[in-house]
Amino acid sequence: MNLKDLDIDNTWSLFLDRDGVINPRIEDGYVTKWEEFELLPGVLEALKIFSQIFGRIFIITNQQGIGKGLMNKHMLENIHEKMTTEIQKGGGRIDAIYYCPDLEEDSSPNRKPAPGMAFQAQHDYPEVIFSKSLMIGDTSTDIAFGRRAGMYTALCFSQSFEEYKGQEKPHFVAKDLLSFALSIK
Repeated sequence: MNLKDLDIDNTWSLFLDRDGVINPRIEDGYVTKWEEFELLPGVLEALKIFSQIFGRIFIITNQQGIGKGLMNKHMLENIHEKMTTEIQKGGGRIDAIYYCPDLEEDSSPNRKPAPGMAFQAQHDYPEVIFSKSLMIGDTSTDIAFGRRAGMYTALCFSQSFEEYKGQEKPHFVAKDLLSFALSIK
């Protein structure tokens, strides 16, 4: 399948993972405050491009650091507010951010790979059609989330080109968010 064959326009929605796609993933750790957060290279330019193409842009992120007591919802929302401001300054936009604070072992319907956060976005934005949506993530959990919701999926290797071992294969692969954005443009 060729990305250009999708004919992506403003009737499409974009779903993005956060850690490893927007900002560096902290191995065996969590971004718990703004001072620990940084945007990956090219993210602002990519989001500017995406904002000119997609009708809706969402961030979908598991944040079990809350469930583990390492941070609270206020701390996470502060990070997201500042991140969104930086994205807006760069000419991009995020329409909404959905996060799941539950622990992995809780089997929450909102924790990726379960598609609960996709359904929350569709409830809040009824124009979202999953067959005209794209999920970009850096893990098998992200790809499974997109597939289970009926979206197209893209694997983004922003931090490494480790072998992908997920059972559910992505429709597309990109080395980083900017190269993916440029391939749609």
